[in-house]
Amino acid sequence: MDELILFETLSMERVWGGRRLENLPGKVLPAGVPIGELWEVVDREDAQSIVSVGALKGLSLHELWTSHRVAIFGEAYFASTAPRFPLLVKLLDASEKLSVQVHPPINKAAELGGEPKTEVWYFLDSLPGASIYAGLKKGVTREEFEALLESGNVESALHQVPVAAGESIFIPSGRLHAIGEGNVIIEVQQNSDTTYRVFDWNRVGLDGQPRALHIKESMASIDFEDFEPRVQSASEPLIADCAFFHIEKVCVSTPMDLRPQGRFALAVVVEGSVTCLDRKMERGQFFLIPASVNQACVAPIGESATLLVCTLPA
Repeated sequence: MDELILFETLSMERVWGGRRLENLPGKVLPAGVPIGELWEVVDREDAQSIVSVGALKGLSLHELWTSHRVAIFGEAYFASTAPRFPLLVKLLDASEKLSVQVHPPINKAAELGGEPKTEVWYFLDSLPGASIYAGLKKGVTREEFEALLESGNVESALHQVPVAAGESIFIPSGRLHAIGEGNVIIEVQQNSDTTYRVFDWNRVGLDGQPRALHIKESMASIDFEDFEPRVQSASEPLIADCAFFHIEKVCVSTPMDLRPQGRFALAVVVEGSVTCLDRKMERGQFFLIPASVNQACVAPIGESATLLVCTLPA
């Protein structure tokens, strides 16, 4: 391998979506519909990232993971039992609030018929006054939450936090959460598409009908001891380090190789622009640097650029 791997983007229509993602370089949205998510890296039975350029053009991420694993991802993952690439990476545009939701923890997911999901949000852009909901207000009990759910006053139980571009927050499975309007977010998550909605602001879906709620599953998944988690400041370089992914914010002022030794790196530009292996990459653009590239120096265009760099635990 002597080239970057770039993937086609999959657009997802969402009732809470908007059009802000088309302001990012290279993003083309379907006309006339609210787009809430761009799936940038995905390997699922019902959705596949397809290589968009180069010698591997037309191959799916699943084919890369199953048939070219060592060359693309590195020897460290040769014996991995994961049947699919373990991460799903998205761009989100919250023109309206998302539902209050939770993802099932690993010890509950199977019995609830879902997949566990831990994720992290990086705020690429946030309008003035934008906020999120994460966890419960200190002291809220399960019984109090159930009563508020019954009365339609769930918001009063939620920990609401103002956010700004460059900040981030870790959302482990079991954490109650909702993205507020005005946020453009980079989301890195386990390869899961299970979300349980517990409250949706009494909103109807794209079909004009009330959106389905998953009260039983949500109540079984919520961590009722998860109070008032903090948002990480924009100055913190470590975005997330858990059993599922490692993400760092890296300021590039001189040419550097972003990969761990012998392994791949998945990167997205969050400020400025860079070149790598003769390609220019701009804000909001994702690229995968294969493990087997001999030298893959990322260089800023201008004085500096900032990237998020994501890898898998070895």
